[in-house]
Amino acid sequence: MTQHVRTLYTAKVRTRGGRDGLSRSSDGRLDIRLSSSGAAGNGTNPEQLFAAGWSACFESAMHFAARRMNVTLPPGVAVEAEIDLNTTGDAYFLGARLKVFVPGLERHVGQAIVDAAHQTCPYSKATRGNVDVALSLV
Repeated sequence: MTQHVRTLYTAKVRTRGGRDGLSRSSDGRLDIRLSSSGAAGNGTNPEQLFAAGWSACFESAMHFAARRMNVTLPPGVAVEAEIDLNTTGDAYFLGARLKVFVPGLERHVGQAIVDAAHQTCPYSKATRGNVDVALSLV
């Protein structure tokens, strides 16, 4: 039996000039200059954008998981994403570390929420098996 897929949102962004170019969303809400990763410049880079998207999505997934567990997340919850652009020979690949801050919550409860969020977050699902990801509850 096939499940019906319902698209909740579609982001549409056009980039010109690659890593040293410009990106603009179809609705104009995103309009940014890009700079190559680790290089001088006034723009952001794809790894920073990916880190911002994943950390925001992951924190929302944590709130979803906490609600399902009847847990109220304390103020100060944060997710710090570190995205590595790696190379070996002529191949490029990503690595990731998500550091999760849940102050004031018992460690085993926080870990259960992090584990559940990692199973439901769309970014975590998209990278599973493709990106080496390290999760840590700080």
